Amino acid sequence: MIEPRVALATCAELPDLDPDERLLFAPLAAHGIRAEAVVWNDPTVDWAAYDLVVLRSVWDYPTRRKEFIEWAAGVPRLANPASIVAWNTDKTYLRDLTRAGLPVVETMWLEPDSTVTLPTSGLHVVKPAISAGSRDTERYDLAAPEQRALAAGHATSLLAGGRTVMVQPYLEAVDTVGETALVYFDGVFSHAVRKGPMLDGTAEMVDGLFRSERIEAREPSAAEFAVAARVLTEIPVGPLLYARVDLIPAADGTPTLLELELTEPSLFLGHADGAAGRFADAIVTALHP
Repeated sequence: MIEPRVALATCAELPDLDPDERLLFAPLAAHGIRAEAVVWNDPTVDWAAYDLVVLRSVWDYPTRRKEFIEWAAGVPRLANPASIVAWNTDKTYLRDLTRAGLPVVETMWLEPDSTVTLPTSGLHVVKPAISAGSRDTERYDLAAPEQRALAAGHATSLLAGGRTVMVQPYLEAVDTVGETALVYFDGVFSHAVRKGPMLDGTAEMVDGLFRSERIEAREPSAAEFAVAARVLTEIPVGPLLYARVDLIPAADGTPTLLELELTEPSLFLGHADGAAGRFADAIVTALHP
């Protein structure tokens, strides 16, 4: 019997994958599956030789998104699929979810031809619509003139580079309750974690790709499960091999969608018993639909 081959796609900065992703090797091997870490833009790779290509730590794509999307479209068996990659790697997908009536964090959108006009008070986050790991993302107190000037300069610089800019209120619950990231495999809930703040000045850049996060296991509330379930129903294609729904309480405590991660999210396999095994099981199902 021929051993199925699965490529776990990564980036050149992490050729052996992020440590969390490497937890997949053992359970996949137990299923008789040969898994390999493969750099997504390595021109020598024959992607058609793999029974499945699973996007994992491809965290360099924001600076070469066009190339990344074209590559994804050319991979015969990709999870998650190329159509989802194109939709989800630009955070303007949040507009679609807002129009669908989901509770999405309030966002001001600035396009490259926009005049930069910012709120005049409150903590706000300025970030590009195409990014990963909180790169080029900063928090500002817009009531302070010097901070407003820095925020305007940041937004102007991003716009000058042809990038769409997002301006969002900084939800104070990030510093107390934290984000809840709910992880799903093949549409079924697996586990959740609490993500601590990354914009409080304590998070460091890792491998030049992303800010470090403080992570711990968490049991979602009934309200968080309900919002996540609504979010998953609005995904254009599904169920997907994996999905992560990031929620944060609004000022009134209502769970609010911060991000829907469908391309290359950290899945925090090391923070929940059996998570790597459940992901491996989902990969087996994808191999034998």
